This record gives sequence, C-alpha cells and structure tokens, in this order.
Amino acid sequence: MRTNEVLRGDAALVVFLAATAMLTSAIAAVGATIDKATSIALDDATRAKCLKVLREAFRADEFWPSMHAAEALTLAGYGDEVRTGIEPRLKTEKDARHRCGLARELVRAGDRAKAALLLDILADEDSYGHVHACESLYKVNEIGDGRLLRQALTQTEDLRKALMAAAALGRWGSPSAMALLRRHVKDRDPEIARIAAWVLARIGDRQDIPALRAGLQRFNDPLVRAFFEHALAALGDAGGLEALARNLSSPDASIRTFAAVFAGDARATSLAPRLQRLLDDDNVDVRVRAAQSLLVLSQPAPPNPRDVFARDVYKATAQNPRYSEGDIVALRDGSLLYATTEFFGSGADHARARIIARRSTDGGRTWNEPRVLQQNVGRQNVMSVTLRRLAYPVREDTPIGLFYLVKNSASDLKVYLRISHDEARTFGEPILVSDMPGYHVMNNDRVTLLSSGRLIAPIAWTKDVRRVNHFVSFCFFSDDGGQTWHKSGGQVDYAKRGAMEPEVLERNDGRLLMTFRTQLGHIGAAYSTDGGDTWSKPESWNVRAPEAPATLRRIPSTGDLLLIWIDNYEPGAGHGGRRTPLAAAISKDEGRTWVHKRNIEADPNHGYGYVSITFWQGRVLLSYYVRDPKTRRISSRFRSVPIAWFYEAGGPSSK
Repeated sequence: MRTNEVLRGDAALVVFLAATAMLTSAIAAVGATIDKATSIALDDATRAKCLKVLREAFRADEFWPSMHAAEALTLAGYGDEVRTGIEPRLKTEKDARHRCGLARELVRAGDRAKAALLLDILADEDSYGHVHACESLYKVNEIGDGRLLRQALTQTEDLRKALMAAAALGRWGSPSAMALLRRHVKDRDPEIARIAAWVLARIGDRQDIPALRAGLQRFNDPLVRAFFEHALAALGDAGGLEALARNLSSPDASIRTFAAVFAGDARATSLAPRLQRLLDDDNVDVRVRAAQSLLVLSQPAPPNPRDVFARDVYKATAQNPRYSEGDIVALRDGSLLYATTEFFGSGADHARARIIARRSTDGGRTWNEPRVLQQNVGRQNVMSVTLRRLAYPVREDTPIGLFYLVKNSASDLKVYLRISHDEARTFGEPILVSDMPGYHVMNNDRVTLLSSGRLIAPIAWTKDVRRVNHFVSFCFFSDDGGQTWHKSGGQVDYAKRGAMEPEVLERNDGRLLMTFRTQLGHIGAAYSTDGGDTWSKPESWNVRAPEAPATLRRIPSTGDLLLIWIDNYEPGAGHGGRRTPLAAAISKDEGRTWVHKRNIEADPNHGYGYVSITFWQGRVLLSYYVRDPKTRRISSRFRSVPIAWFYEAGGPSSK
C-alpha cells in the first residue's frame, strides 16, 4: 500500500490519522493552555445528539467510521456498549487491518488483553497489517515486552512502520524513538513529514514547535499543512489554533475531520459552537469526530502525562506499625492491584502479618479500601508478595500468580504460590514452591518469567537464620506455569553472610544474570547459561551498595536496564550504612556501565527499600517501604514516574 493510501483517500486513511486515543492531550503534556476554560458544559440536548451521531455510525456498515464511533463512545464512558457490539465481529473478521481496528477498540473499551492480538499481527510474516498494528498499539498505549516494536523501529524496509513503532515507543519514553520522529518531521517527503507531525502533536513538547512551523514554510498542499497546523495547536501555539479554527470550515472533508478531532486534543473549548454545527455535517467522520471532541471537552482535563506523583497507600499506625515488601500488577480492565504485607503490633520480621491489597482505577492517584489476599497461615506470619503473570507471552487467559512466604520459625520459612484465573478476584489452593527444609527467603517482586515460558523463583537459603545466618542463593523453576517446581542443581555462595536476596534477569545473549545483596559494600553477581540450573563463580558487580537489596528490570520501550538501589556505603556501619538515597540508573550495555543516575528519594533521615517495579502505559510504577526515623514505623509508598524521566538530567555514573 502506498503512503498516500494510508494518509488520504480511503477508510484506512481515516483510522490511521484521524482517530485519536489521547485523553492525555499534548496540551497537558507541555503545561500550556490555549483557552482559559479547559472544559465545557454540555447541555442535555447536545449530549444526546452527540450520542445519537456516534451510535448511528457505530452500527453502520462503514468500517472505519464505525471504529471511530467506538472510540468516541468509550471516551464518553460507554465502553461496555462498545465491547458488546465489537466482540462478535472480531470472531468472524479475517482482514488483518480490520482486526487491528476491532482489537484496538476492545482494548480501549477495557479489555486490555486484546493487545496480544495486535502483537500477533505485528509478528505475522505477512506485513499487510504491520503498520496498523503499530499504530493501534500506539493509540492504546500498550507495547508488550517491546521486542517486536523495537525491531519495527530499526528495520528499514517500511518507513511508515518505523514511524508508527516510534510513536508507540515514544509514548513509553524511548529517546531513540523520539529522535526518529523529530528527524522525519523535517523530511522532504510530505507523506512522511506529516506522519511525524501527527505523532509529535500528541507525544511531543514545545521544543517541536520550531520544526512544525518550518513545515508550514516547506509545504503548500492544504492537507499536509493541516497536519502541521493542528500539531502546533495541540502543542499550545496560538497561530496553530487559529488555523485549526479555520480548518473546521474547510471544503475538504478530511481536513474538517482532522480539525474536529484535534479541537479535543488541544482542549480548544472556544471552538465548541463550531463543533456543534459539525454534528450536522454531510460527512459521517466529521460528525463522529465533532461529537467525540464535544464529549471529551465536557470532561475534566486529563492529568499531565509528565507528572511524577507519589502516595503513601499504606500508612503505618500504632496498630499496624509496618507495611512493607509489596508488588503491583496491571489487570485486564486497566486497573492496578497493589499488594503489600500488613504487620500487627510490631514491625519485626517475625511479627504477625498477612497480605492485603488495594485497587486503583485511575493510574494510582486514588485507591479503594483494602482486602485480604492471603490470611496469616504461618505460626508467625505470611509476607513478601510477588504478583506475576504466569505465561509468556501474555494472552487473554493468562493467570496471575500470588507468591508469598509462610514463616513458622527461624528454621522454617517456605515459598508458596496460589493461582488466579479471574484477574485476582479469587485464588486457588496453595502450591509449595520450596520443597526442602530450612529458611527460604524470596523477596517481593522477584519471580522472573523467561521468554521460554520458564518461571524462576530465586531463593536465599539458610538452615537456621538465628543459628547459622549464612545464606546461599539458588533457584526453583517451573516449566508448566507454576504447577510443579524443581530446585536448581547449582547454588551461589559469597563472603560473610553470603549471597542474600537474589534477583534474576534474562540477558539479551540468553544468559541469566543473578544479582544479590552482600555485606561487602557492593552488589554481587553470577551467571547461568542453562536457564538457571547452574551458576558461575560469583563476583562483584561493581555497583556500591549497603547490605540492602537492589531491583533490576529491562525497560520494554528501549531494551535498556533500569537499576533501582540504595546508592550508599558506609564501611563499618551497621548493615553497611543508611538505606538512603534511593537511586536509579540506566545501562545501555547489559550492566557494564551506568548513565542517567538520579535520586528517587534522598531524605537522609528516612530509610527506603524493597522496591517493586511495574511498567504500565509508559510509566514506571514503584512500590517501596519508607521508614520514619521518629516513630520507627514503616509505610508502603506508591510512586508513578514517566519512563522518560529516567533518561533526563543526570550525567554518566561510574560503577
């Protein structure tokens, strides 16, 4: 298909360019406002007319206008209606591009598991649906583990595919993706330049305004110019808004359509009267997009997608003086489940404790009342939760595993798993993971799902934590989704108290990396070439740290490693020094060197630790404990940070 067929002239044109999934508008992104009012009051008659326009288009035979109407209905709060109407169509649809549209709208309407279908289309040897799959993943803010999109970004056979992969990855903070878009917004090819402009309108910022203005000087075609004008409007440029207003009256239906949808993206509330008149336009997509923007503008402006925010979701009290060792999982409906350990009466490791959870439907800004995920079935407690999808790649029926420790004594601590097949509403019977005597420590958020589908549960073991208190680390692994577990043949030992609180990460070369806590002022490391069964001789990883655990993950959008750890070491001090600051750094070479070092928390009087990391919709969701020096209580904090933040200020950092 030629580029101009994607951008102009047929139904595929409209889905590729006119459809917008962005409630997180670029205006919020750059902190600018075009109109003083950021929302409008929509009278009942106009609202009813908008919904009538959308429902008529949704039920009509024209495929792409129907999908655009589905998008608008979902944004207006009618996702259930959309799912009911679309699910039967997906079962019979054969065209890959149409399947992208259907799956995309199901994801947008609350069934985020359907993103797997978009990834399947992108992985297909037939490239027919690849551009649409990338575009749809961008619009619904899902990228899976990022591998397919990173490959699409770097391939050179189809520049449109690379640009739409860049759109998806750019929303997830990829500097190389943003660089590609910014390079091609200056392209001499009008088809390529306007794709880049269309994307930067929504995920760019004010630094892109000069290049967009230059585009207006470069091109004369009214449709091409409209892309640049609307992008300028979305990024807060007054001249762009004036052009957008004019374009609502353009004789070209495509330009009117794009102007109608960008009026919502730009929060251009002053254009509401003109949008109302377009509800009677003779073009169905113009009517749909006008209705969409009116409904969007009647809602509160979305949060700034570049915001960093934190909540002490579990605040310690006299009755519950410690909440710690938590984890977060994203559920199929787009909500978040945040579980942690709740201690009673004392904050000691052996005090009574259970695992509770709260749910958020707004990305972690507010949380509902807690519920018990796992009662205390130990003679002392249960603690250290991991929530993990149990199959790779994730599909619609991928179960969620609840891993936890059951502590009976200083010589009896075991790891268990319970499996949920209904998105963590209920969990099955316990499955014993660590089937040998002794004290098995597995930190929160520690189970690794390999690309082979193998589950790795990294354990630090001692016979008796009080009498021996020297740990060796090894793994239990499962190749059947957690039903059965087997101990690795090898183990990792180290000086003093040994190799403690391990974590396992799959490297790009296929080897596994184990990092672990030590008493020697650095993070330790060992490697496996056989899927975690045996391990190399341990060594220093050359990252300084006190006797405290670190958390390591691969960023889906870039493939880089993200390390979050305590960047401190005080020789001779208890546990190697204070657990502050809580820092982050990026490695682009599999952990050999580190850059972009930044502090997440740096209060010298507080202690931080036991971090969990979840990647979600272009953000890093963290949970960790915060120790108050005055009360000696420990609360559990949630922090939401855009991935791009970790690539911002902060120079090179030596190991």
